[in-house]
Amino acid sequence: MRIIIQRVKKASVTVSENVISEIGQGYLIFLGIEAEDTQEDINWLCGKVARLRIFSDQNDAMNLSLLDVGGDVIVVSQFTLHASTKKGNRPSFIKAARPEVAIPLYDGFIKQLEKELGKKVQTGTFGAMMDVALVNDGPVTIYIDSKVKE
Repeated sequence: MRIIIQRVKKASVTVSENVISEIGQGYLIFLGIEAEDTQEDINWLCGKVARLRIFSDQNDAMNLSLLDVGGDVIVVSQFTLHASTKKGNRPSFIKAARPEVAIPLYDGFIKQLEKELGKKVQTGTFGAMMDVALVNDGPVTIYIDSKVKE
């Protein structure tokens, strides 16, 4: 399971010209799921997301977590995080989980993150064409892979 976290001042997701999710300060998370992912990956990543200290404190040091600042979250499914560009110029997405595997893991990630944060998490629409808008705060963008755990 791979995620891209973008610390945002605001973000939104639009599907078919309708805004379906919108937040102020918080995280926009792009979530890539592969077939080998499990509840262990979900638990580890959600704990990391909730406690990751990338918001500035009173001294402008990245020392505060999403929990500390009461920030909001939008999670957007993004299979392209598992793109392989090893051969040729057309990416392969063979490692990305098929919908029958990915959807339950996506839903599980959202439920676990809501549990960690004690609040509702906004989402995109799985498999839909989405327009994602954001104002990246910093910019701060963090990549985390549950298989690597760095």
